[in-house]
Amino acid sequence: MRLGASIWLTSLLLAAPVGAQEQAPIGRNNITIYVGNTAGGTYDLYARLVSRHLGNFLPGKPNIVVENMPGAGSLRAGNFIYNVAPKNGTALGIISENLAIEQALRNPAVQFDASKLTWVARVGPAAAVHVVWNTAKAQSIEDAKKYEMTVAGTGPGNLAEVIPLLLNPLIGTRFKVIRGYPAANEALLAMERGEVEGASANWMTIKVQKRDLLAQGKLKVILQDLPTRLPELPDVPALAELGDTPEAKQLTGLYASVGSIGRSFFGPPAMPQATADQLRSGFMTMMKDPAFLADAQKSSLDLLPAGGDELQTSVAKTLAIPEETIKRAQAIFQR
Repeated sequence: MRLGASIWLTSLLLAAPVGAQEQAPIGRNNITIYVGNTAGGTYDLYARLVSRHLGNFLPGKPNIVVENMPGAGSLRAGNFIYNVAPKNGTALGIISENLAIEQALRNPAVQFDASKLTWVARVGPAAAVHVVWNTAKAQSIEDAKKYEMTVAGTGPGNLAEVIPLLLNPLIGTRFKVIRGYPAANEALLAMERGEVEGASANWMTIKVQKRDLLAQGKLKVILQDLPTRLPELPDVPALAELGDTPEAKQLTGLYASVGSIGRSFFGPPAMPQATADQLRSGFMTMMKDPAFLADAQKSSLDLLPAGGDELQTSVAKTLAIPEETIKRAQAIFQR
């Protein structure tokens, strides 16, 4: 299967115009995947999974390295890819799944146009959940309307910070965001240390890395940032369920929809089409490879493949948010 993929990709390269070949040096240079979060989280784990396999499905079998670039809720890496990184296929990014929403709401930390990024492929799902420590007074979303709850914030572009600030005015919760934590791993550790009462992370991270805490009852999931409840969490409300008015439902539904982006990889704007095609084909072939599938299973990483065109459509849909929704969200976040 790999030989066939290699032959197909080679023929594609040879069929491209000479100018496109000159701008598509895959195989002659390393590829760097820039991760908008710290090491150890799901963004980082998916990037490292891809780095171990993708080169086998690209012309020249380039070496692929991972560089963590946290900051601004992962938006710093997005800004770098858009404005600084080379456009020849040697730089890819993976950042927060709600990057298009943050752009639509005029987050000042966003210095890119998500619609102009070169979307390559989605590898895994996004299923962020909010958890609380067993000593917190609030042990549910309803409790959070009665008692103030401190939660770890991981940047203005991250759902760990956005969702609590959104829910306070929409449904009357009393979350107090404590800012300054780089990413989910640090936020969870802060909760375990007693610095905060709650945190947010991907469900995959919780069920694998914090399995013992769940079993011991020290950790409880109180909300999942999804349109509908996961089968594994049938008693935990989904974000899209919250809100008593059409306006509130529209906003919670908007943020619940970011799962369509999930753990996706993209490149800079204006990437040569031949290069984008090579990367997209390489990703999709890789995600059917038995060795890749086995490695994902060994790493406890769920897969949810999608192509670049599908992601481009999802981003465009998000950026078409009605103006009244944008204004309401801007008022909430004081932008």
